[in-house]
Amino acid sequence: MTPEERLAALGLELPPPFAPPANFVAAVQAGGLLFLSGHGPTGAGGRLLMTGRVGADLTLEQGYEAARLTALALLGSLKGAIGDLGRVERVVKLLGMVRCTPDFGNTPAVINGASDLLVAVFGESGRHARSAVGMYELPFGMPVEIEMVVALRD
Repeated sequence: MTPEERLAALGLELPPPFAPPANFVAAVQAGGLLFLSGHGPTGAGGRLLMTGRVGADLTLEQGYEAARLTALALLGSLKGAIGDLGRVERVVKLLGMVRCTPDFGNTPAVINGASDLLVAVFGESGRHARSAVGMYELPFGMPVEIEMVVALRD
């Protein structure tokens, strides 16, 4: 199955590519690597689907869903940049940032929402290196922001 067929089998639809709210671009290719800027849990028109702080306003499960939605947004921008998700050779690295309370210590479980989706879409090629860190603040009050690096096929 292709990544797009896996998404369809999961009942998921990609949002349109991310429109940066400031002076940067959503994706930059350098050689065989594509670097995707930080994304949040957004849908059509860049509408933020979730806000809040994990550990106060949001549960761990809601944080996981925010990370999953963020991965979908990243995939929407990725598809917009390269045209076909089948060009992804491997997901290389994620940096996951979680807006959370000072005592919340389970940021890796939140970012699993993104990691689990990437493995479901790309199989073993979706397994990646990763950091998952807690933050006091993220843009627009979003609970999760994730950057992604992918290796592309020619």
